[in-house]
Amino acid sequence: MKVAITGASGLIGTALSRSLTTGGHEVLRFVRRPAQDLAEIRWDPSGGHVDTDRLTGVDAVVHLAGAPIGPARWTPAHKRRIRDSRARGTRTLATSLAAMDSPPPRLLSGSAVGYYGATGETAADEQSPAGSGFMADVVVDWESAAEPAERAGISVAYPRSGVVLARSGGLLGTALPMFRLGLGARLGSGKQSMSWISLADEVGALRFLLDHPDLKGPFNLCAPNPVSNAEYTAAVGRAVRRPAVLAVPGFALRAVLGGFADEAALIDQRVLPDRLLKAGYAFEHDDLRAALSDIL
Repeated sequence: MKVAITGASGLIGTALSRSLTTGGHEVLRFVRRPAQDLAEIRWDPSGGHVDTDRLTGVDAVVHLAGAPIGPARWTPAHKRRIRDSRARGTRTLATSLAAMDSPPPRLLSGSAVGYYGATGETAADEQSPAGSGFMADVVVDWESAAEPAERAGISVAYPRSGVVLARSGGLLGTALPMFRLGLGARLGSGKQSMSWISLADEVGALRFLLDHPDLKGPFNLCAPNPVSNAEYTAAVGRAVRRPAVLAVPGFALRAVLGGFADEAALIDQRVLPDRLLKAGYAFEHDDLRAALSDIL
C-alpha cells in the first residue's frame, strides 16, 4: 500500500509512518517547501495548492496536519490559527483530491472528540450530536471541509481522536518531567472525565481504518474506559513511583490559559469508541494502568 500523510512529522504522523514502513508499505510525506525527493509532496494548505501529480498511484491519504491547540492561551489570533489550519487545510486537500482524474480511493481526515463538547456524566458515541463551544465548532467546520472528497466518490472516514498518551509528547510526555519530580498535579477538582488512547492504539486504529476502506464517517479513537483527571493523575504518579497529590486550581488555569482551560484542561468529556468496537477493532490498551505500564 502507498500512503501519503500530512502532518507526518507530528507525534501521531511519525508513529504511523514508522508503523507503515516497518510493515512494508510505502509512505509519502506532505511538506510545505519544495520537495527534496520522491517521498515528499509539496502542498500549500493556506494557499490552496497541492502537487497532485505526486499523488498518482497513491492508495490512501491520511490527513493529520493542524496547529497545536495548546497548552497555550487562546488569544483571538491563536484561535484563528487553530481553526484555519484545520478547516482551510482540509478544504485545500479535499478539493485537490476531488479534482484529480483518478484520486486516491481512501481518505482518513483527522478530527477530534472535541466535536462533542462537554458531555458530563452522559457518554457520547458517534451517534451523539455536536456539542457547543469553540472546539466543537472547529471540529464541525473541520469535518465539513472534507465534503468535496466525499462528493467525488472517495471513501472518507473521520477519526475523532481523544487524548493521545505517549512518552515522547502530548499531554503525558510534556508533563512527565514534573511527575518524575513528584510535582504531578490534578487539574481543578479532578472529577472531569478524560477520553484517552495510547499512541499504539491510535496508530492501530488508523491502520485498521486504512485496511477497511468500507468504513466511512466518524470513528471515535479513544479507549473504551474513560477516567477522571484525578484517576489519571494518580495512575501516572504510580507508574513513575512518585507521589502526585498536588492540585492546580481551576481559577489559576483559567487565569493563565483562558478558554483552553475550560475546553481542554477542565472539560468533562466521556466518549466511547462504539463504531470502532463494532467494526472489530481490538484495543491493545483498554485499561489506563496497563497502558501506562507499557508506555513508561
